[in-house]
Amino acid sequence: MSQVSRPLSPHLQVYRWQISNTLSILHRLTGVALALGGLALVAWLLALASGQAAFAGANGLLGSLFGQLALVGWTFCFFYHLCNGLRHLAWDAGRGFDKAVARKSGVVVVAAAVLLTVVFWAVALTRVVA
Repeated sequence: MSQVSRPLSPHLQVYRWQISNTLSILHRLTGVALALGGLALVAWLLALASGQAAFAGANGLLGSLFGQLALVGWTFCFFYHLCNGLRHLAWDAGRGFDKAVARKSGVVVVAAAVLLTVVFWAVALTRVVA
């Protein structure tokens, strides 16, 4: 078998890390986290339908520190996935492909997701306390 000298495909070592790489990976990870959050929601609903003891156990888990961190994380995932989905919708319309605009819109997506998460929990916690 003869070896033909062909150009190799670019590898990760060739590319410089950019915000677009990170946001693309984060978009996929938040999608997976939202799927897991959906399963947790189904488990909570099943506990609700299963009776008071199962519901108390599910609420105990979600009320623990781990559960609360998971809820805040899923909230961030939801808002990030939503905002980045709107960014992708703009790209589908042919807007925002310029490198500077893509970089700025990525920063806006992350900032908006953090802000929406904080506002959501601030409103939710004031409603619970009041």
